[in-house]
Amino acid sequence: MTMVSVTVDGVSYSDEVEPRLLLVQYLRERLGKVGTVIGCDTSNCGACTVLLDGTSVKSCSVLAVQADGADVVTIEGLAAEDGTLHPVQAAFHEKHALQCGFCTPGMIMQTIDLLAEDPEPDEAAVRLGLEGNLCRCTGYQNIVRAVQDAAQRLRATAAADTPKTVAAKADTAGGVR
Repeated sequence: MTMVSVTVDGVSYSDEVEPRLLLVQYLRERLGKVGTVIGCDTSNCGACTVLLDGTSVKSCSVLAVQADGADVVTIEGLAAEDGTLHPVQAAFHEKHALQCGFCTPGMIMQTIDLLAEDPEPDEAAVRLGLEGNLCRCTGYQNIVRAVQDAAQRLRATAAADTPKTVAAKADTAGGVR
């Protein structure tokens, strides 16, 4: 057994785990984070995608011991405390970017990483960025629309926060507003 300490969705955990335990199994079986779906166990489908220190990973291809000291965000950790959906979740919901919903958690987590790297992706960039996440129900059109809508929402949120950030920096630096 090996001791691991990990922060998942803002909560710190320390547990003894077998060295061969997959991160997806740890999240689901130990922590009850069942929104992280086990799809293929071969890292082909992307349903188990989570953010590991801000980067999307397929949690079926990462050992829990490899996440020691890391910050993990699952689909359950995205919504605000009051239940307000993350902009990517809201876009997927409003653009009907799901059918059965099985792939949706992984798609959303991959989208967050994609938009962090490319805040204004065109359709080709979205399709390329999501190519490791499979959906067996849709034709991806609504998923692409949702990603582009989420990108617009995130840019709008960032633009709205910019004046506040500049003002806060000015106040901290002793500047004048």
